[in-house]
Amino acid sequence: MTTVQPNPESPAPHRPIERSQRHGADREIETLAEFDRVLETGTLSGYRVQSVDLTGRTTALLGTPTSEAVFLGCRMEPEAAASVRAGGALVFPPIPDLPFDPYRGSPYSPDELFESLATDAGYAATPDALAYDWYQRTMSDGDVFASMLRSIHDDAISDALDEHLAGARVVGVMGGHALERGSSAYEGAARLGRRLARAGLTVATGGGPGAMEAANLGAYAAPFDDAMLDESLALLAKVPHFTPSVTDWARAAFEVRERWPDGGASVGIPTWFYGHEPPNAFAAHIAKYFVNAVREDGLLARSNAGVVFLPGAAGTVQEIFDNATPNYYGSRGEPTPMVLVDRTHWTEKLPAWPLLRALAAERPMSAKIALVDSVEEAPDALAALVHGAASDQPRAI
Repeated sequence: MTTVQPNPESPAPHRPIERSQRHGADREIETLAEFDRVLETGTLSGYRVQSVDLTGRTTALLGTPTSEAVFLGCRMEPEAAASVRAGGALVFPPIPDLPFDPYRGSPYSPDELFESLATDAGYAATPDALAYDWYQRTMSDGDVFASMLRSIHDDAISDALDEHLAGARVVGVMGGHALERGSSAYEGAARLGRRLARAGLTVATGGGPGAMEAANLGAYAAPFDDAMLDESLALLAKVPHFTPSVTDWARAAFEVRERWPDGGASVGIPTWFYGHEPPNAFAAHIAKYFVNAVREDGLLARSNAGVVFLPGAAGTVQEIFDNATPNYYGSRGEPTPMVLVDRTHWTEKLPAWPLLRALAAERPMSAKIALVDSVEEAPDALAALVHGAASDQPRAI
């Protein structure tokens, strides 16, 4: 029997990538365009298809291998669903009448969460409010199915957020939700967000109102001239707080977005656990969670360029020490910078700084913490900490 040897000068024939050679995001299909590109390889085996409407791809699904594939929340004709199951795929069908998609492949957008805001029903009719209502109804009834849906959703959001932030230099901005529009502190947080964004950093916040909204607003304003932020602050000041009306508060934000579309991108990471606090409309990418602990840890863990802590109350204190703990033990590698803003607040009103400094003593994290008097000093202090200049005084570079 003659063995034919391959010609080394001949191009290798095109073959689909084997399932074992594909990893992580390489296996994920999140849009119909991605689905069609993968179909050209001749196989769907080993892929994960997330929330793609496949009702128009029945013929393709009937004739394409699907062994070890997973279809998450994809709409399909019954014969297509039966065929891919027979081919060895797992199919998790869409859940009817659910106000959120547990299998989603991307973070939320403000337009998505606030859809129907302009109707007479206002915020109460939005997907954000409806998801909170569902959470309130199911969080304590012991239904394992509802618990599973929340867990799947939050894991999908984490996956989508990691894909979105891959390679980004992320700086967290933490602060209280009670900070009112129109205040000097709100303006300072907005200018901080703008300066950080203009320095090429991705601003990430807890995604809610107050200081969080202000920092996301600043990042949104980064591409525009300075007058835009001044005018936006004046417009927003007409509705200082999300109480008594979330509808009026959110509509004021969308008025700013409509007057100045296509602003700078930033990230908001809120939670339905605090569903009475609405997400803000200035974060372009919103990773909203049901489980607050997952949300808190994820926000801090992804802030690889450091965190600025503005004055806040219990939630901000918790975030300081949630961030300090892995820095103390080195469980995430090298410690990341931590800048506390407002000396009086953090040494007298809520004296977190003395404890933080005591924890840091004689550890690598001591070179990564700073306390400054004003928000204007925070960016320079953050930059100095990148080079290891620890101090309770601001250090410019």
